[in-house]
Amino acid sequence: MARTIVLKAGTVVPAPSVASPSFTEVGRSGLDAIPTVVFDHCRPASNSARVSIVGACNDAVPDDGAGHLDGDQSVGEPFTEAYFRGAAAILATKPSPAEAQVSGELLLRHYGLTGTIRVLSSEVECTAEVTLLSGDRLILKTSARPEGRDSFRFQVAALAGLEGASGFAAPHLVRTGAGTLMFEEEEICGYLQTRLSGVPLHQVNATPEVRYRVGQALGRLSLALEPLTLPAMHRPVLWHVGCWPRLMELEEHLQSEPVAASVRLAMGNYVELIKPQLREVAWQVTHNDPSPFNTLLAGQGIAFIDFGDGCWGPRIQDLVVAASHLVTDPSLALGGSENLIAGYASVTPLSTLEAKLLVGLMKARQSALILINYWRAELFPAEAAYIKKNVARAERGLSILSALSVGEADLAVSRAGP
Repeated sequence: MARTIVLKAGTVVPAPSVASPSFTEVGRSGLDAIPTVVFDHCRPASNSARVSIVGACNDAVPDDGAGHLDGDQSVGEPFTEAYFRGAAAILATKPSPAEAQVSGELLLRHYGLTGTIRVLSSEVECTAEVTLLSGDRLILKTSARPEGRDSFRFQVAALAGLEGASGFAAPHLVRTGAGTLMFEEEEICGYLQTRLSGVPLHQVNATPEVRYRVGQALGRLSLALEPLTLPAMHRPVLWHVGCWPRLMELEEHLQSEPVAASVRLAMGNYVELIKPQLREVAWQVTHNDPSPFNTLLAGQGIAFIDFGDGCWGPRIQDLVVAASHLVTDPSLALGGSENLIAGYASVTPLSTLEAKLLVGLMKARQSALILINYWRAELFPAEAAYIKKNVARAERGLSILSALSVGEADLAVSRAGP
């Protein structure tokens, strides 16, 4: 539940200017505008030089030139036990409520701003909506946890790397008074970004045309992230595909045997048939959670928010996540995700292997969502409704995709192509 903290009124000192977007803004103006985007159709060359983004500290990750999972530490670590245990520990800890109390002080100290702060629901970090005296709205993210620094270093570097990209919108960073992407104190760190206006995808009538446009925008996001090498992109993230085989440890938390049976089958297929082939698909930085809650619509513009689960993973991962949330209609082979897949493939064509693995990965992602969220809902019963907001959709989608044979799945993906 959101909580509002009203700060003592004061003089608003303008923050350092936000980088100007490279698209035309429609509707509202200023920090709260949603853009109209222009889709161009030029894809960066596959061997284009990777760009190393340094955030508020000098800890850019060196580029090893690897485009595939090759077993070295940087891309193989998510498949280790230690990575899984570290990632699970992060999601087993709630954000500290004390962080919300100091948000106003941090906002004034690092950005020279005052306003009204409303604390929002969040999985890991403390997230607050800031309404300035001018009426502009921003998002302030803070964390007092050690792993929060790595997460924020990744997030701010990702947002900085996307500035100037076209075909979609993402939040813009507001630099601190010192000109850095984030602030880091001894006990707490954080960053400030614009708050984009729009309607979350889960609240709109997602027509085939809307789903196609979302797929196109997602393809553009994938292209924009592809050349980036970011700080902390190998940090533990439980939603990473490398953690999925070990998630069956959470099976005891499932409440329905039919659902549990479908999850066991999907995860068994992933471990036996899909995981060994992930070495052969392209890997890059991904958003890793373009869910209907993190995808916004406004006019012809599509925006993606919340890069907190972003990491280095299979390029196809963002399509897998987005498509898995749109499997809702049992009368369609892929449940209605066909148009999103087609839109994505029109911008970022799938390789033969990616197309072959897509449905199996979608079922495994739905299973991962079910397992993780039932487990976390038991850990934090007061937040269970928020935690399980996507579970019913995942269970329904898994039941629809589980009815497909391998041949039917391959044919459905082929027909969904551009």
